[in-house]
Amino acid sequence: MSDKFAELEARVVAAERLAQRAYDRGTVENVFSRYMHLHNVFQDEQIKPLWVACGTPGIRAQYTNVGVYTDYDSVMAYHTGRPAPAGKLILHQTTTPTVEVAADGETAKGFWLMAGLESGLAEPGNVGTAMPENLYEPVEKNVQGKRVGGDRWAHWVWCQYALDFLKQDSEWKIWHFRCLEVSRAPFSENWITFADKNQVAFEKDLAYFGNDGKAVFMPKPDEPASKKADIYGPNRVRKLDVPLPVPYKTFSETEEY
Repeated sequence: MSDKFAELEARVVAAERLAQRAYDRGTVENVFSRYMHLHNVFQDEQIKPLWVACGTPGIRAQYTNVGVYTDYDSVMAYHTGRPAPAGKLILHQTTTPTVEVAADGETAKGFWLMAGLESGLAEPGNVGTAMPENLYEPVEKNVQGKRVGGDRWAHWVWCQYALDFLKQDSEWKIWHFRCLEVSRAPFSENWITFADKNQVAFEKDLAYFGNDGKAVFMPKPDEPASKKADIYGPNRVRKLDVPLPVPYKTFSETEEY
């Protein structure tokens, strides 16, 4: 009889662990979904609490191929003062999640695809200086008698997101964050002919166009990027930029995103 009780107890423990990991997986996915919904409507002050606490060792964010942020304050600088000008639209839609929670329940890894669009008004002085002229829409496009090209940008964009999460005080928080751009194209141009121009624009590290339409670039990174996104090019074969999450016991067994 004691053996049967021991077997039943072990099955209950295993079931509880499995249920907890399933619950954690859903919570992790919700954290990133909340991040993206808030990012789309420029609510960065609400994004900040989704990150690990100040002083957490190993915090890391990389948004482009230019550099990496490895300090809490520099990561938060990206989420500080981002404006929401009239007419600006960001709609990043994430899909195809692959999420794995560590067996020890302390960390998790997630990988997503993103398809979206970005648009807004740029100050005419940016054309050909802050960013290449081909970033913007052609001048001849008009809506209701107003010029939509020349000083406006409207892009399709496709990315990958790779994140590591850390459980702090029983809550899942973003620990490592990577945005890996795959391709983009202006509304009036396809992604193949735009590919070569996109390489140049991505290296310029543009963050956004502000309320005054002037280009605002990313905060100065803490260190140069050693891992880079393989942005689409018509003469290159596509590959995975990072390994997909697989089941693991503890974070030391994995590659940091």
